[in-house]
Amino acid sequence: MTSLHWPIRRLGPYSCVLGFLVIGVATLGLSRAALIGWQWQRVDGTDSLLSMLVQGARSDLITLSLFAAPSVVLIPFFLAARRMNWWLRIACGWLTVSLTAILFLELATPLFLSEYDMRPNRLFVEYLAYPREVSAMLWGGYRGSLALIAVVLGTAGWLIGRHFIGYGATDRAWRASVVMLAWPVVVLVLFVMIRSSLQHRPANLATFAFCDDAMVNSLVANSAYTVLSAVYGLKNESHSRMYGDMPEPEMIARVRGGMGVPLENFTSDEYPTLRKQVASVRRERPLNLVIVLEESLGAGFVQRLGGLPITPTLSGLADQGIWFEQLYATGTRSVRGIEAVIAGFPPTPAMSVVKLDKSQRDFATLASVLDRAGYHNEFVYGGESHFDSMRSFFLGNGFHAVVDRDDFAAPKFVGSWGASDEDLFDKTHERLQALHAAGQPFFVLAFTSSNHTPFEFPDGSIELYEQPKQTVHNAIKYADHALGEFLERARGSGYWEDTLLLIVADHDTRVYGDELVPVNKFQVPGVILGADTQPRRIAATVSQIDLAPTLLSLMGIDSEHPFSGRDLTRTLAEFGNAAPLPAPRHDAVRPELRVAARRSRDRPATRRGSAALRLRPQREVAAAGDDEHRSRTGAHRACECADARLAVPRSLVSTQDR
Repeated sequence: MTSLHWPIRRLGPYSCVLGFLVIGVATLGLSRAALIGWQWQRVDGTDSLLSMLVQGARSDLITLSLFAAPSVVLIPFFLAARRMNWWLRIACGWLTVSLTAILFLELATPLFLSEYDMRPNRLFVEYLAYPREVSAMLWGGYRGSLALIAVVLGTAGWLIGRHFIGYGATDRAWRASVVMLAWPVVVLVLFVMIRSSLQHRPANLATFAFCDDAMVNSLVANSAYTVLSAVYGLKNESHSRMYGDMPEPEMIARVRGGMGVPLENFTSDEYPTLRKQVASVRRERPLNLVIVLEESLGAGFVQRLGGLPITPTLSGLADQGIWFEQLYATGTRSVRGIEAVIAGFPPTPAMSVVKLDKSQRDFATLASVLDRAGYHNEFVYGGESHFDSMRSFFLGNGFHAVVDRDDFAAPKFVGSWGASDEDLFDKTHERLQALHAAGQPFFVLAFTSSNHTPFEFPDGSIELYEQPKQTVHNAIKYADHALGEFLERARGSGYWEDTLLLIVADHDTRVYGDELVPVNKFQVPGVILGADTQPRRIAATVSQIDLAPTLLSLMGIDSEHPFSGRDLTRTLAEFGNAAPLPAPRHDAVRPELRVAARRSRDRPATRRGSAALRLRPQREVAAAGDDEHRSRTGAHRACECADARLAVPRSLVSTQDR
């Protein structure tokens, strides 16, 4: 390490920062190479060694820059006080401690990886709350490893300390004016390395996910990065503590009662919503599945739902498939729509499960259910799939491949959020034809993005609804146009006859109004087409979480899953079942929750059933729901019980992101 001093000391007071970065990148690179070698049997199957090393170095620079930034930011204050010698001592001490801590996490990684098949993550942080128990466990089972780690860490810490002591007097190598002139440049460089992206969003853990093996994905980032990400994520998971308590048996009974499932179909007391579902439609060969998730397309833009006449394609589908007249989104952001439609998961007071650390693997989704049935599952998106942790969530939970902006060879138009909807559907159609030709059953999720501020789409593609061009109404009209072109091609393709197609919006454009819950702003269009689907109008109130169980039945797939929504084919009168008793209206029970009518007909504000959990025995089980309680009082409660946090949203839908 001493040999580094001579060339680096030429950078004056910034030399210790550069030395920190150089040593850190080398140390983390060697650690990653050793871990990859140890797990080579699983890494070799991905054929991505070079990419792992390059992306790993990228994550290392992010981490090291985060640790270096605080010391650099303080330079002007010490410079103004003429105490740069004090700054140098503080900076060298901070960088020594930081590098030692980073090394400690790398040394702890093999033990954690052996036990949990992942780099240190949220579980590593949670264990810090139980020092006595954890210390006893480690001392009893890993005494030799702990001794080795202590020796290596002590020796390395001593060498690191000696190295940074060698930067003494570098504060006097540059004049104060030169130090100050260089300061903005150094800050900018650190900012660029921390952001590590010139794209729409900065890099995050999802950026480094490239395969469906969660352990191999975790090797790309360093352990300090994964732990810091877990700590950051913890702040989004404590909101359920604001609610009162409800006895666990009562909560479970209410949730199960809203699911429309016979008690004998529930298969687990440990996982209350886990149930066997027998498909109502029997098929010799189950259907394929395609879900088109339309960005920000509320009922107010669909004429057949009382909205504006700017989506003729979507409105025209009302007579061609299973059309939902009162389908409601569970939230106001795309991640809420994803968790509801793809995972059958209701909104909770915490952040969406798509972004939470614990749900990045082994979380029940349609893809994980279909994976057990032999399906190949893909996510197609025109933007950056690491946004909102979508890439890591999907690859860790049943999807086998993610196709995003980088996979579009020559898109016709690229806006702030990625390739246009026309390009998205071109790629989706291409993938569907290839999968159909391969003869393997498939599930493809296509997520549009053109209908998102700043509402960019190709010139000349549609006759504008209004001026100027970049408005929400024009963007929605374009999204409908692109959808129409895709459906025309799909109907003429070989995969149409054996594929079920769901078109549904993730949420409306925005929520506004003086009502406690502006229910009309949560209504979204939804229709099921394809294969032998017969036209049918569903007038009952339906939630996005009801779609996953319903699709499985229509596809002809028997399954076991924890989705808390209803199988509509077995519960609604429109499918030949006994008509359920009407749910009481909110405004009839709670006058203060009365919703102002914004359309000519009433839209009931209630829906049934909302609960789900993840299939991880050693982890928390999150569930939500309370049909009867919700429809009668409009308020929700939550309880925390041993080994499970059961959170119930305050209202019909999540409005926290408004």
